[in-house]
Amino acid sequence: DFEELRRVTSVATRNLNKVIDKNYYPIVEARNSNMRHRPVGLGVQGLADAFMMLRMPFESEDARRLNEDIFETIYFAACEASCEMACSLGAYDTYAGSPASAGKLQFDLWGRTPKSGRWDWAALKQRIAQHGLRNSLLVAPMPTASTAQILGNNESFEPYTQNLYVRRVLSGEFVQVNKHLLRDLIDRGLWTEELRMQLIAHNGSVQNLELPSELKELYKTVWEIKQRTVLDMAADRGAYIDQSQSLNIHMTDATSGKLSSMHFHGWQLGLKTGMYYLRTKAAVDAIKFTVDVDKVRKAAKPNSDETAERSSIEERTIDQLKSAEPKYSCVGCSS
Repeated sequence: DFEELRRVTSVATRNLNKVIDKNYYPIVEARNSNMRHRPVGLGVQGLADAFMMLRMPFESEDARRLNEDIFETIYFAACEASCEMACSLGAYDTYAGSPASAGKLQFDLWGRTPKSGRWDWAALKQRIAQHGLRNSLLVAPMPTASTAQILGNNESFEPYTQNLYVRRVLSGEFVQVNKHLLRDLIDRGLWTEELRMQLIAHNGSVQNLELPSELKELYKTVWEIKQRTVLDMAADRGAYIDQSQSLNIHMTDATSGKLSSMHFHGWQLGLKTGMYYLRTKAAVDAIKFTVDVDKVRKAAKPNSDETAERSSIEERTIDQLKSAEPKYSCVGCSS
């Protein structure tokens, strides 16, 4: 629903603009800078969830096209709202001499032309030439680790890191399964105790499980997705991001050669931020918990010993997942 996305983006842009005026500034220099340039930062979360709900594998052409369409819509709506505010409140103080004042928006600076044909960019540029913009910067997809967890979405525009993860609440820590995957498995009658044990044994990956191929494609984790695809999609949306995007790279068995190749590819694509965090893991797990294969395969009713074993497995799963979590995170911009 691109019209609804346009409406919500417009509301968010206006609210963020008001925050600039109402905010508390610790030093006068920070206040002066914000008042002169009036930058805001619109971001997203749950892009991977949207792909899964629409049955689009992350690496598919449909997902790549939707990714670009979403950010084109966000940028258009933000520019439109900022221009409307400039009509009544005036352009930001340093607007003169900016690329927008010369008729160049972000995609012009990338040498790109919007493909969707959904929005009237020519008319918007005419209005901007007449009234200016209220804000110097508008779009900045940031990390959303905290808020995404609260709202039950996947972080930012990233693929799922894993389909099995630890959820922490006041009463303790629990292993949870990707809600979209779980719903698909239940609807197809595939969710069994045996499959649950197999999912734990494979650290949440579905690639080696006996599942339909479309589910394996749809529920690939970031470790199973080509990072070149991640970079290409970042460049697709980058033409509509006037600040930058917090792009994380995930590599199995990272080497200097792989890292250099990735950096040069991002640079050739024109990315402003080639890498925010580098997440790595060994090609083979250093600490690998095991599951009794015979126990996984048989359908006997569990007795107390089996229940205790499953509890032990879940505890080891929690430890494994916690050990794989990033040790450092940016809490300042993810809340």
